[in-house]
Amino acid sequence: MKVFFHYTCVGTFCFDDDIANEIMGLHPHLVLILKNKTDSNISLQIIGECLTYLKTSPYFVLLSDTDSFALEAIQNGVSDYLTKINTHSLGMSLAKFEARSSLVPPKTICIKSYSDYHFINYNDLVYLKADNNTTDFKLYNNKIVTAYKTLKYFEQNLPSNFVRIHKSYIVNVSYISRIHFSKNKCYLNFNEQIPFSSTYRERVERILASMAHV
Repeated sequence: MKVFFHYTCVGTFCFDDDIANEIMGLHPHLVLILKNKTDSNISLQIIGECLTYLKTSPYFVLLSDTDSFALEAIQNGVSDYLTKINTHSLGMSLAKFEARSSLVPPKTICIKSYSDYHFINYNDLVYLKADNNTTDFKLYNNKIVTAYKTLKYFEQNLPSNFVRIHKSYIVNVSYISRIHFSKNKCYLNFNEQIPFSSTYRERVERILASMAHV
C-alpha cells in the first residue's frame, strides 16, 4: 500500500473468528482480504456479519490466487475480487471504491444537550471520556462538552483516527505525543495523560506502528 500513500492502514489481522469484532471496532472504509487455495477453510460469512451490524459498511476487496471463491464472495457481500494482485489491478479496484464511496469525511460532529447544540470540529477534539451514561468531549482549548449518549455510541460513528484504548477513553491519535507501555499511558500534546488497558493494548501497538513506521 506504500504506492497508495493517501490511504492509511489502521490494522492487519489474521482472518479468523475475531476479525468481525476488529472490523466493527475500527470501522474502516476499505478492507482487503487475502484468501488463497490453502485458506479454503476460512468462511467469508464473517463479512456478512459486519454488513449486518455496521451502520456504514466497509468496501471489501478479496485478493486470491484462484477464482474458486467467487460465488461465496458474491453471496457474502464482497465488493471486488482480484486474482491478479499487482499495482495496476489494485489501483483499478481502489478507483472503483473511491467512485462508489465518494468519501467526503465530515469535519464536524453535532453534540446535543437538551435544546443546546454544539458543533465541534473533529480536529479540535482531543479525546472522549465515558462518565456513566454520558460522554465528555475534551477539546484542545481544555473546554469540555458533555453529550447524553454512551461512549460506545460514538465509537461506532467517529472517523478512523479516533481509537478506543480503554473502556472509558477514545483518543484522537493526532494528539498523542508519547506512549509508555510499562505504565499503560498515552501522553498528549498538552502534557495530559490518559490510560490504556491491556484489553486494547494491540490497538495502541497499531497506533505506534502507524505513527513511528516500526
